[in-house]
Amino acid sequence: MLMSRSALIAPLVPRPGGQTRGPAHPVGEGVNLSTATRCRRLRGGASASGRLYFQAAAARSFAGPRRPGKRFPNDAFMEQIDALITARWIIPIEPARRVLEHGALAVQRGRIIAVLPAQEALARYSPQTLIERPTHVLLPGFVNAHTHAAMTLLRGFAEAPHLDCWLREQIWPAERRWIDADYVRDGVDLAIAEMLTGGTTCFADMHLFPEVTAQCAAAARMRVCVGLPVVEAATVWAGSADECLDKGLRLHDEYRGDPLICTALAPYSPRALGDEALARVRRNADELELPMTMHVNESSGEVVCDGERTIARLERLGLLSPLLAAVHMVHLDEDEVERAARAGLSVVHCPQSNLKLGVGVCRAGTLAARGVTVALGTDGAASNNDLDMLDEMRTAALLARGVHPGEPRPDAHDWLQAATLNGARALGLSEVVGSLVEGKWADICCIDLNRAATQPVYDVAAQLVYATSREQVSDVWVAGRALVREGRLAHIDLEEVLRRASRWRERIAAGYQPTE
Repeated sequence: MLMSRSALIAPLVPRPGGQTRGPAHPVGEGVNLSTATRCRRLRGGASASGRLYFQAAAARSFAGPRRPGKRFPNDAFMEQIDALITARWIIPIEPARRVLEHGALAVQRGRIIAVLPAQEALARYSPQTLIERPTHVLLPGFVNAHTHAAMTLLRGFAEAPHLDCWLREQIWPAERRWIDADYVRDGVDLAIAEMLTGGTTCFADMHLFPEVTAQCAAAARMRVCVGLPVVEAATVWAGSADECLDKGLRLHDEYRGDPLICTALAPYSPRALGDEALARVRRNADELELPMTMHVNESSGEVVCDGERTIARLERLGLLSPLLAAVHMVHLDEDEVERAARAGLSVVHCPQSNLKLGVGVCRAGTLAARGVTVALGTDGAASNNDLDMLDEMRTAALLARGVHPGEPRPDAHDWLQAATLNGARALGLSEVVGSLVEGKWADICCIDLNRAATQPVYDVAAQLVYATSREQVSDVWVAGRALVREGRLAHIDLEEVLRRASRWRERIAAGYQPTE
């Protein structure tokens, strides 16, 4: 049963005077003890950070009884905070290409208040919870900048080798038969479970029944940018483009100011909408400063429509702008690359889906070199067939070197930025997430590199991009709340989620057989 949205976000909303409503953020299952108990347990601990913490905490505890007006030598260095996470490496993304060895991240009321060397942090802070990850790397949680979350229920269902056949003969008939609010809820819950355990803390969704996606993310306490779908054709959710916009904008108003749920206008594609509908999308985006996300030039058949090139049409209608996150952008000529760069739009690169559907490969290195923000997305699980951002990042990096060898080649740090900060930029969230810097929400992914496949470590960024798997994700926090602990979901009943997914498989398989 879903909790009310207000109940879920209560711990995140500040009250006047800086107090928080509800309990503090539960950051993890690390040390959560009194100072004296922490000292006893850490006195003979094996880790250096444990010994340092004991020294600092012991000095504070042994300073003697407090008296009004009396300051003790260690008080200035022992600020009370909710949590301190220490790790072998921290890659904050900002500043670019920085790797902090033996670092620490301090969290208070769900936000990052400092990223600093562990020794300094353990002397400065007295955390309610101390989490030590001595063989791990901390980095921002991945931002999946484009997916269709509910399509997890069609994973492996449609395996046609071409996009048009896959859509028209397999996916669209199945969706027309099965999509309703329950289908979306069960599919999104499955997607959230998969994404969280793979280190994703935020996803941008495009699907019917967006209100259900928002409810699921709120219940899971995950960050989401909910796409407000806009299509001309009648669907089970709305009868026209105008009704799509009206319902979508009401949903936007409902979640205005929510710390975890934001919205973006999501016209399906240029050929799915006429000029009038696209112009209304643009006007609403401009007036509300809402991001837009749209499939653009995914296949060669989408480059020209009614004698006009798609990019030129979008420019004519005013949709080429910094508010647009153009998904795919596989087929572009040199002039269109320049137009994209000039407009300041973002491109969401979905390499695995593009490869599986045989539509080509985005020139991500060239776009990035021209100043275009390139983010990464998995697309839906029906065309990928997973929602694994680490795997997506590796594929993108390899394609940039092997398929477009004469073009600029982003390095490992560039791809880590594409999977984190650039995704946040594409969704209009870069001021609050996407990097580990002071003041941003503590959306964090922790990955254990002490595995046979990722040792020894010479270049931690390259190790993450080219060798690491999602099974190595140990912990995930969103707004300071632990959603994955030691590889396991902290708040989601995975067995129940899988049971519902299995029930849908039985229904869909019995009722419809795809054709190759």
